Amino acid sequence: MIGRVGNEQVWRLRLWNKDLGVALITALALLAGTLLMWRTETATRPFSSPDNSLSLAYPARWVSVDSLSDLLLKVEDPQTVSLFKTTLSVEQRDIDPNNPPTLQALLDRRVEERSLLTAYHFLSETETTVAGTRAIVSDFAYVVQPIDEPRRPALPVVVRAREYIFVTANHSFYLTLAAPADEFDRLTDTFARIIASVEAP
Repeated sequence: MIGRVGNEQVWRLRLWNKDLGVALITALALLAGTLLMWRTETATRPFSSPDNSLSLAYPARWVSVDSLSDLLLKVEDPQTVSLFKTTLSVEQRDIDPNNPPTLQALLDRRVEERSLLTAYHFLSETETTVAGTRAIVSDFAYVVQPIDEPRRPALPVVVRAREYIFVTANHSFYLTLAAPADEFDRLTDTFARIIASVEAP
């Protein structure tokens, strides 16, 4: 009886050592996975306009896509769980340096242009800074039909977008970040990092 108790104690001690080892390996694996995920989420790819008037960094996993508009940059997140992919677009327009437009005038013009979007709804506007320059940011929403082909049914997607407008000596810039409405809040930090990376020398 005493011997059996002793054996049970030794057996329990050996199991405890193995359990500790398994727990340690599991903890290390979770830590490595977390670090890998963090690195993947925060890794960036640089972009500079052809005339070096604007540079920024966007998530490295986002891919370049074609656009019907004349844009400096259009990239999207292919991992977005929606037919409409989270998108960053950058547009540059020349201005008259002797008579630069006001930010409010540029915003009003954009609102008029955006009003052609399906179910367009203006949400808000605030002042901010981008690359140390005074800027205006507007939030709006609209609806897209990602697949619009006969006999290929797809539900419309509600999109939320945030556009930053600012002016430099020779250009006006429009940085637009758009995502499915149910993903938008989760991407706020990602959008903030993109805007924080903007430089406009």
